[in-house]
Amino acid sequence: MRIAQTLADNEKKIVAQASGALWKIRPDFIAKGGNAYGQKQRALCLRDYGWYLRLITYSVLAGDKDPIESIGLIGVREMYNALDVPVPGMVEAIRCLKDASLPLMSEEDAAEAAPYFDYIIQAMAA
Repeated sequence: MRIAQTLADNEKKIVAQASGALWKIRPDFIAKGGNAYGQKQRALCLRDYGWYLRLITYSVLAGDKDPIESIGLIGVREMYNALDVPVPGMVEAIRCLKDASLPLMSEEDAAEAAPYFDYIIQAMAA
């Protein structure tokens, strides 16, 4: 519960920090013609980042990866490909979410939460 509470209480902060890190790594995403160019597109990206963070929270609460499997990853690559969203960019976004989230936790809690982020990263990168 402690991990889920930390993620939920800090969602806006985590998403803001992660998106800022992502835009520094991939400024082409927010440049003219990029997938996150403009307020509307950027807001959609931030919405997705929050959604993935909540998905990780559900998995932490469940104590397994089933919520990620059943809710989050089935068809996600196909959906992003159909929408012309660069999947490698989403992989990097999840890495940024992980990097923004884990320092907010104790070492033990971070070690418990990290595999859920890694699972999404590996599944999307495959």
